[in-house]
Amino acid sequence: MAEKQFPLTQRQLEKIIERYPTPFHIYDERGIRQSIRNLKQAFAWADNFINFFAVKALPNPYILQIIKEKGFGADCSSLPELLLAASVGLTGEDIMFTSNETPAKEYRQAKEMGAIINLDDISHIEYLEQHAGLPDLISFRYNPGPLREGNTIIGNPKDAKYGLTYDQLFQAYALMKQKGVRRFGLHAMIASNELNPQYFVETASMLFDLIIELSRKIGITFSFANLGGGIGIPYRPEQEAFDLAVFSRQLKALYERKIVNNGLHPLKLVMECGRLITGPHGYLVTTALHKKETYKDYIGLDACMTNLMRPALYGAYHHITVLGRDTQPRTHTYDVVGSLCENFDKFAIDRDLPEVSIGDTLIIHDTGAHGHAMGFNYNGKLRSAELLLKENGDIQLIRRAETLADYFSTLDFTGLPSSTRANVEKTLKL
Repeated sequence: MAEKQFPLTQRQLEKIIERYPTPFHIYDERGIRQSIRNLKQAFAWADNFINFFAVKALPNPYILQIIKEKGFGADCSSLPELLLAASVGLTGEDIMFTSNETPAKEYRQAKEMGAIINLDDISHIEYLEQHAGLPDLISFRYNPGPLREGNTIIGNPKDAKYGLTYDQLFQAYALMKQKGVRRFGLHAMIASNELNPQYFVETASMLFDLIIELSRKIGITFSFANLGGGIGIPYRPEQEAFDLAVFSRQLKALYERKIVNNGLHPLKLVMECGRLITGPHGYLVTTALHKKETYKDYIGLDACMTNLMRPALYGAYHHITVLGRDTQPRTHTYDVVGSLCENFDKFAIDRDLPEVSIGDTLIIHDTGAHGHAMGFNYNGKLRSAELLLKENGDIQLIRRAETLADYFSTLDFTGLPSSTRANVEKTLKL
């Protein structure tokens, strides 16, 4: 059982809310650092193991600084993510650039930074060569199609937009060798938020078999195998956490049997976990504004789907606690909802909770990955602040809440009548 805990007392959180109005996301630095230590310890046997933190999970320089300090890299999929990684001093092969349908300027930036470029399609070889030039090290993303099953978030590989087919892989590596590339990597990511270690063992076995076959048939040497990310976290209290020790032990046995015994050692093992590192250590703190009793009972929050869209997008479960009522029985059943003009703007459906009163503080757990990062401005909603609970107990604002001025800042009013412009300026001063 993964008991859901919050790293602050009721009084501590109430003092924070006095300074930073809800809603906001808060992240526990101590927990994030411990997650990094756990992953590093699990793969201490693997020479030069590195995890490229998936920047998309929590794109904030304060978080990336922690990642860098602990010796991990960054997995980027866009130009802003590349620049965000660079802003904290991550450069060169400490960055894995895995994107799809990529613009030329993003390939150029990745090439200039010396990032590892992980191509998503065989046609991108010509595109990369034309617009940025080929690097010394190249990787390809493999899509096994009907040979493997995916899961809910990514879907079945045969229906996914990512990666090269089996036959395309051989063509791609042969072409790259012909063009003078000398260092190679191989990547696959088939599932997301998966708690079964065996799934990742099977992915590693598939990649190792491919590396053996590609090395022999094409005559190339692989520098690394990227096992992808996708390790899940127990969002539900009754779920068991992913067993890193079991995964590591089975992976080590596979490595010795398939890589060492085939003369392919050393092969660097890398991953690109984001959720595993920060997911359990983030919390969306929000206030109950309304109670509605119609065909169902509803609790309306000051947060909405713009603050956390996973429940609406995936039907994902996030545990909810009511501040100060942890030990009270869950005697009431609510839909916990936001204020968007969309009926699927719901954090929970038919959720048993202690009786909630207007003004209560609710804590939505496990929002440290793909929470604030997936925010948007639909209905003119403004994205919330992000706070960091430092190891010493201090609270640091690491992203301020958006303002109305932010919302209007990209609009160009110069073509409108002067009276309209004056009204806009007057409104923004309110």
